[in-house]
Amino acid sequence: MVQADDGIMLHVGVTGSGPDVVMLSGGPGCVHYLEDDELAPRGMRAWYPEPRGVGRSEGGPHDLAQAVADIEAVRRAGDIDSWVVLGHSWGSDLAVRYALDHPDRVRSVVGVAGHGLHKDRIWSEEYHSSQHLEDDLQIPWAPDVYAALQASFVQWIHEPDLFRRLADSDVAMTFVAAQHDIRPSWPLRQLAALVPRGSFEELPGVAHNLWSTHPQVWADLVTGACGVHAQSLGDQ
Repeated sequence: MVQADDGIMLHVGVTGSGPDVVMLSGGPGCVHYLEDDELAPRGMRAWYPEPRGVGRSEGGPHDLAQAVADIEAVRRAGDIDSWVVLGHSWGSDLAVRYALDHPDRVRSVVGVAGHGLHKDRIWSEEYHSSQHLEDDLQIPWAPDVYAALQASFVQWIHEPDLFRRLADSDVAMTFVAAQHDIRPSWPLRQLAALVPRGSFEELPGVAHNLWSTHPQVWADLVTGACGVHAQSLGDQ
């Protein structure tokens, strides 16, 4: 457990050894479904902070600023100077926010199957029209945490300087889309084109929850994507 700045106790799993990677799962408001040795990037130490108000963590509904502060509390508790930030789904968008707020603490961002920084009607229509095709994994979640973070996300993406900050960011950001994800990939392609050190790739043959359906593909992906910048960190 890690104590947040306001005294709330946060569950944080840790696996492996080596350069540090913080793993952010989706939702928002889901338990940390990536906390599994088999899903961790090989040769690295992976940290799994469970969001406040969810699962094994204390607290309740909160905004994006608090979510970022909680990640920072974990970093300081681990005496980590900087780390790779990997997020899946909602975790990808949170990783971008964390990197913009604390660029000196981020070696790189790896965002897998993210939503992107938008609220677009056409994107939503395409997503909802295909929802019946996606497996329901029944991941435990906290609806009140979900609602609070979604509201905060919408406020954030309407900030007038957001895209200016992205275009000025020096953090390397890799965005990965799953070929069969029902979430359209154009927002991730836009982010990769906007960030100076951005890149985009599409992973063939998998859908959104590849960590569950193709765990070996997931492990290979995150090991390779995180390894480039994590290894340079370990050499310092």
